[in-house]
Amino acid sequence: MKASVGDRLIVHSTHVDGPVRDGEILEVHGPDGLPPYVVQWADDGHTTLVFPGPDATVEQLGSSPPVP
Repeated sequence: MKASVGDRLIVHSTHVDGPVRDGEILEVHGPDGLPPYVVQWADDGHTTLVFPGPDATVEQLGSSPPVP
């Protein structure tokens, strides 16, 4: 997983009909766009340092959302 500042981090629920969480990547701390990322979450505005797991995807800045 690689990201740039301004991309969106989307964390999918592991449960059927569970919530999907997304936020804007404010900082990239790993080399060459690798995690961890500082993310500001859209649902509550909090900013956290995130080490994304396999349930997360990155939506590149300027790209269209992934089709389910």
